[in-house]
Amino acid sequence: MPDPNSPTDVRLPVEIAVQDAGGVRIALESGATRIELCQALGLGGLTPSAGLTAAAVALAEASGAGRFVHVLVRPRGGGFVYDADEVDVAVRDIREATRLGAHGVVVGALDAAGELDLGTIARFVDAAGDLDVTVHRAVDASADPVAAVAALRGLGVRRVLTSGGAPDCAAGIETLRRMAEESGPLEVMAGGGVKIADIAMLAAAGVDAVHLSARGTTTRGGASGPGGGVTGFDVTDPGLVRAAVAAATLGIARP
Repeated sequence: MPDPNSPTDVRLPVEIAVQDAGGVRIALESGATRIELCQALGLGGLTPSAGLTAAAVALAEASGAGRFVHVLVRPRGGGFVYDADEVDVAVRDIREATRLGAHGVVVGALDAAGELDLGTIARFVDAAGDLDVTVHRAVDASADPVAAVAALRGLGVRRVLTSGGAPDCAAGIETLRRMAEESGPLEVMAGGGVKIADIAMLAAAGVDAVHLSARGTTTRGGASGPGGGVTGFDVTDPGLVRAAVAAATLGIARP
């Protein structure tokens, strides 16, 4: 008979932010639970193109990976207070992601007072239909991140991505612990400066998942030349993804 006190493997879901089809392939092959698909991570991430979204969905379907592609919908860099035109574009992008077969969207908005714009987020949830909705780190830019997370309960949001209102998850660990305790049915996904060595600590704090970009850089393609921007670009590092997945598989004693 198995020892009821022996360790058992418990998998903490790992989400990887990726910017291209190569990153999607790496995340699939390296055991990630899902991806946040975006572009321009150097700006904090922006809405990916329709072509990239379609390619990501096709790759996930070919691998038999369900609920894998979650599309960031963010119309520009900078803060999260949006005007009517920007909200309209975001709603159109959510509907396009739905049409293309994405499994979820990642959204967020603040009002001028620095609180979550619950009316705008409700519009985003409505546009998403049956897709999973994650509210991103706009909560960390709000006046009270814990209250912001609590305000999302009952709004149709599946999860929230947060660093606990801190520059990174290690600094926000106590707030993340409180969020996990008080979030109810809302999933709390720790993201923001996550290092491989932080994952066990985050799991112990009770979060439901971890999120990281696992980025390296490459100069593949040669010099950009005049007008082409900086030399090199971000790529997903398969070693970092595998290490994150390994760190998220924890030996936990069964109660």
